[in-house]
Amino acid sequence: MNTLENNIADDYDSPWKEGMELYFKELIQFFFPDIAARIAWDKGHQFLDKELQQVVRDAEIGRKHADKLVRVWSLENEPFHVMVHIEVQSDKDPDFARRPI
Repeated sequence: MNTLENNIADDYDSPWKEGMELYFKELIQFFFPDIAARIAWDKGHQFLDKELQQVVRDAEIGRKHADKLVRVWSLENEPFHVMVHIEVQSDKDPDFARRPI
């Protein structure tokens, strides 16, 4: 397999990141109901991709970094940020449960 085919075959994260944007509210409500209950969903949310890239560039440790940084508004009308990272496990890894975060 050539390099282009490897890059295409190994791009498991992109569809998840796109899905995160399309279904952000549902994702947070399902996985983090306590946080979702504090968000004023009627005020919308804003993905901060450029700001995230600056944070990642300044503070990345190995390959561990958030995929999305999102500004939301609390029920008290205060902005706060939610950082989300999704790890797509494409190969069987017997040590996955013990892998450091």
